[in-house]
Amino acid sequence: MASTKSPNIPVVDFAGWNTESSRQQIAQDIVAACKNVGFVYIVNHSLPESMLDEAFSWSKLFFELPQDEKLKAPHPEGWAVHRGYSWPGLEKVSQAISTGNDKDKVDQLREVTDIKESYDIGSDENTTEPNQWLPEYSLPGFCDFMLRFYWECFRVGAEVLQALAVGLELDENHLLEKHSGHNNQLRLLHYPPIRSEAIETGRAARCPAHTDWSSITLLFQDDCGGLEVEDVSSPGIFISATPIKNAIVMNVGDLLQRWSNDLLRSTSHRVTLPPLPDRFEGTDRMTRRRFSIPYFMSPDPDAVIECIPCVGEGDAKYEPITQAEYNQMRASMQY
Repeated sequence: MASTKSPNIPVVDFAGWNTESSRQQIAQDIVAACKNVGFVYIVNHSLPESMLDEAFSWSKLFFELPQDEKLKAPHPEGWAVHRGYSWPGLEKVSQAISTGNDKDKVDQLREVTDIKESYDIGSDENTTEPNQWLPEYSLPGFCDFMLRFYWECFRVGAEVLQALAVGLELDENHLLEKHSGHNNQLRLLHYPPIRSEAIETGRAARCPAHTDWSSITLLFQDDCGGLEVEDVSSPGIFISATPIKNAIVMNVGDLLQRWSNDLLRSTSHRVTLPPLPDRFEGTDRMTRRRFSIPYFMSPDPDAVIECIPCVGEGDAKYEPITQAEYNQMRASMQY
């Protein structure tokens, strides 16, 4: 896996987080990245490399199952529940704010199929969004591992939320206390091979430009590449988020931007063709298949989100809102 980085996305070494002498600098570096870019690579975090490798192995096993097996755990209809398997073309991610209420623009966006498939997992204690598990015989051990991985991701994400709070000169649990872990979302993603010409001509997409709704996203990606982040100094220009082995690509979500009174930046990003020279395979110019695993961290539904005192410039720009109300507001715009 490549070990280079985009010069525009900072890298923060998290190895010293549990060392008192290093905590402040790590926290300041992460907050600076979230202010200026909205994205940061986190290396030497505490998620075991062996567990991350195993997560990608299970993901590949899942997506290699026959379609009729995967469809034994289908994504429920509608927008309210994000669990289970979504087949290629089912989901359409688009940035609703950019289209507003223009139905023609929304319909035009939806004509371009997103060529990806996904499987979403949450806490088994979340009764509002119940998990859609495969029968155990379809992939023995899958459920058990994914639940353990879900909570390991939460443990690491909790440390990142604490670092953000420390870097903002708040109590280290100021952000974390609104996150029990039961409202998070683990997503396995597979981008199957596709003729590059379909993407180049705009007839298909992998994942169009969008921002995340959550507090923060922790992303693990394979060595294929294709993730791009908007250059905040040149709107409309995207830079490659080159894979770094075992690194977390962490980004700020829209809700945390609101929570921080716009001090922290939720930056648009997309998945497109892998970078050259390894963009294609074979004479048909087929893209490489790509696997990634994002983990979206969200406050609990009844948590009240209000602009943090003394963070951001001037008075509070937003009224207090619960996470559930915020999700409803965003969903009503996008769907």
